Amino acid sequence: MKGSVERDYSREFAALAEVLERTGGDAAALRNPRIASLVVHQNRVLGLNALPGIAMDVDPLPDGIRAHVEVRSGVVIPDPVHLCFGVLPKEGVQRILSTFRIGEGASVQFLAHCSFPNAEKVQHIMEAELEIGEGATMAYTEVHYHGPYGGTEVLPKARIRVHRNGRYLSEFKLIQGRVGLLSLDYTVHLGEGAVTELVSKVYGKGEDRIAIREALHLEGPYARGLVKSRIVLQDRAQAEFTGEALGIGPYSRGHIDCTEILRGTEARASAVPKLIVVDERAKLTHEAAIGSIDRKILETLMARGLPEEEAVEVVVRGLLR
Repeated sequence: MKGSVERDYSREFAALAEVLERTGGDAAALRNPRIASLVVHQNRVLGLNALPGIAMDVDPLPDGIRAHVEVRSGVVIPDPVHLCFGVLPKEGVQRILSTFRIGEGASVQFLAHCSFPNAEKVQHIMEAELEIGEGATMAYTEVHYHGPYGGTEVLPKARIRVHRNGRYLSEFKLIQGRVGLLSLDYTVHLGEGAVTELVSKVYGKGEDRIAIREALHLEGPYARGLVKSRIVLQDRAQAEFTGEALGIGPYSRGHIDCTEILRGTEARASAVPKLIVVDERAKLTHEAAIGSIDRKILETLMARGLPEEEAVEVVVRGLLR
């Protein structure tokens, strides 16, 4: 399936658009012929709109889709490309196998929304390979909504290669509804002068389980990378964050930054940094903070008239926004 297909304004499309709107997205973009977009419910393509300079080839699988996205060299896509994936029934599997190729000097931003509002036993599997060409820029923001039941398993795995002077910026956000199980595994390979920033923000509740591994392979001279994780846990939620950086290229720089906030006495969190320097001219650093919200911050907000619980929510929203 290539180029553009006739829009399917079915109940599934309308339901996914409604969830997108409710969670802060722009549902109108999915119907705008001037904006590239892809809408998938389980393994069914509900809408696909490609534009000059960006190709999106999609093939159905029994339990999902296989997608190849390519931006031609030198092309600048002015508006964000909207991707919408979802499973509306209580049970189901959605597997997304994707490749992204961003040509030399191209620039593109993707906004991906993944919605599982009724999930009691839903598995969302994502396996991605990304290649960002020399001097190109790709930004990828992924926002999840899971509903209240905690029955979602999200298993994203990505291997990213950023060539000379390229840029890759990523944000993964799962702060609405129950997480269920999240197992995120990203590795970025950086060439000479390449830059990456990986940001993850997750709010765990109930019995949620969160495992995040993000790795930087700073292979080229002057490559730079940042891994930044913000996790809030309450009830009996548990999280383990692993941040890795491998300094191979001379004068490469990498930093791992993890903050985990615990609300209550039963939540559990851990942060594991792994830094390996191969070239003595590389520099890798890390910082981690795990614990409750700073009491002085809460007292300052409470002194301005906020009840304690509301003050806590203000701090949490600020951390995860």
